[in-house]
Amino acid sequence: MRLTVTEVAKSFGGVPVLQGCSLVVEEGELAAVLGPSGCGKTTLLRIVTGFEQADAGSVRIGDREVTGLPPEKRGVGIVPQEAALFPHLTVARNVGFGLPRGSRDRVAECLELVGLAGFGERMPHELSGGQQQRVALARALAPRPGVVLLDEPFNALDRSLRVTVRDDVRAALKRAGATAVLVTHDQEEALSMADTVAVMREGRIVQEGMPASVYATPHDLGVATFIGEAVVLEAYSTDGVASCTLGDLPHRANGATGPGHVALRPEQFELSEVSGLSGPSEPDAGVHGEVERVEFFGHDAAITVRLDSGNTIRARTRGDVPYRPGHRIGVTVRGPVLFYPE
Repeated sequence: MRLTVTEVAKSFGGVPVLQGCSLVVEEGELAAVLGPSGCGKTTLLRIVTGFEQADAGSVRIGDREVTGLPPEKRGVGIVPQEAALFPHLTVARNVGFGLPRGSRDRVAECLELVGLAGFGERMPHELSGGQQQRVALARALAPRPGVVLLDEPFNALDRSLRVTVRDDVRAALKRAGATAVLVTHDQEEALSMADTVAVMREGRIVQEGMPASVYATPHDLGVATFIGEAVVLEAYSTDGVASCTLGDLPHRANGATGPGHVALRPEQFELSEVSGLSGPSEPDAGVHGEVERVEFFGHDAAITVRLDSGNTIRARTRGDVPYRPGHRIGVTVRGPVLFYPE
């Protein structure tokens, strides 16, 4: 079902936590609400579930206005931060908790949906953390809720497990055709899992869209620096060109002139070896700098370069880089940059 949150406001002790917050999640979509700690995303989730009541605004699930309804009448499934399974109940009884008698087939269907067919008679302590989280998802899906809410469900997992489990969870939600909202502070998690991303800041949704669109065209400098990595430099814009320490760079902010800042993604930098220890930049080498650090990740590498201007950039490139700390290199920029006027 479609989830529609309209102009929701909430304060605690006179301090505003949500300020006119609106969000739309289409039927069958997985939306990620992404923001730093304290931005209001958990409060938004609790208002959708009914655990908190909004001071203003409305929540609709499908065609139903649910703003004033108690949690048990909203048709919302919840996957908490930790699986929170009943330790004395089998997996099957955990999944079927709250379902009417005779729901054995539905329990088996949900366990199969999350890749745990045949695990029904096991106890929670016999499962790994990732398996427990999938049981929690099966339990949330079992009553066929209109919306499934996931409250930072992968935080308790080892980093090596997170990618696998979140892929499994996304696949299970898609097989179920569920409308889902993932609340997270992890940019990688949001960008890789969600159909749409809603960036939250100080109690408001400041940008919403497809992950690639939000990453490529952030509305402001705050979003640009929060979604992924960004190198931010002072600049001056004239006729669609931003002049900064990296040279004259074309930008996407049509019509913007005057002082401001450019934001560049690490993958926009191209590095090349240059001869000599100092001196003016060679025409095809952009500006010069010295490699300070190389971080190798296997498939790619992050290279920190201190430019001769004194600025520092962090570039992403292929994993088998020939550079080492102390190497002199040239830096050029690929593609238009983001410019934000003051």
